[in-house]
Amino acid sequence: MGGREGRTVRKSYAVPLGLLGAGAATFGYASVIERNWFRLRRFDVPVLPPGRPSVKILHISDAHLTPGRSRLIHWVRSLDALEPDLVVNTGDTLSHRDAIGPFLDALGPLLDRPGVFVYGSNDLYSPVFKNPLRYLWRTSRSDYKKRRREPDLPYRELGSSLQAAGWLDLNNRIGRLKVGELDVEFGGIDDSHINRDRYDRIAGPVDPRADVHLGIMHSPEPRNLDRFTADGYDLLLAGHTHGGQVCVPFYGALATNCGIDRPRVKGLHRHRGSWLHVSAGLGTSPTAPIRFCCPPEASLLTLVPR
Repeated sequence: MGGREGRTVRKSYAVPLGLLGAGAATFGYASVIERNWFRLRRFDVPVLPPGRPSVKILHISDAHLTPGRSRLIHWVRSLDALEPDLVVNTGDTLSHRDAIGPFLDALGPLLDRPGVFVYGSNDLYSPVFKNPLRYLWRTSRSDYKKRRREPDLPYRELGSSLQAAGWLDLNNRIGRLKVGELDVEFGGIDDSHINRDRYDRIAGPVDPRADVHLGIMHSPEPRNLDRFTADGYDLLLAGHTHGGQVCVPFYGALATNCGIDRPRVKGLHRHRGSWLHVSAGLGTSPTAPIRFCCPPEASLLTLVPR
């Protein structure tokens, strides 16, 4: 085959091959480069009474850790150099039965600092493959209703290990800690994504004697955000969304995987009378190991006077 006919055939293959090559390059970038391109985000949050000293909160979430994620482990361990006054972990820490030891190693000296935690669904249930395009029209919440199985990840052992270091378990509980010079009251709930949240157990006005009040959850569902705000919590901390995980330039996240609106899928925003910080998280499920225009992150929140 030669001449004009041959050139036509070659052109007919050029476009699909070019698209295939571009897709492979994009997947390679999203799975190898951006997925390991960790960022630290910093915010000042004006929630303290006038004259009170500022404190630093390190917010981590959604590590989805497997034993082989050495870059993630080393990067998290380096965050102790920030000298946070408090560490908050908003769940989805595990993605493997053998990940507790690596996670404790990642925290390292951070475990010696005051800390609090709640669980996410993937602390209880190991990841399974699902079509990621389904997130465009539904959340993954119904997947857990269909399974109806016992948890197969060692979430209780994770909680016991963190509590042994002095961290507060805030799954449907209220707690109190001295953080720097501040008296901090916490209210926390278990993961609403798998119907383990029991806000009624912590419901009621915050203690006005505390300097600041923090609401801790995994998934930022508006119905719970509204109740935290109505009870007087100053700052609400959540994760779960992965910031959308795959974002489109100049548009943002395609989905949130919960009831929060897309503009607040990550970062610091207002929710009625409270501040809300949603972490885009540190990791991804092993069954969907990509990030695009949404690098993994931790956040340093500095609480300052109003």
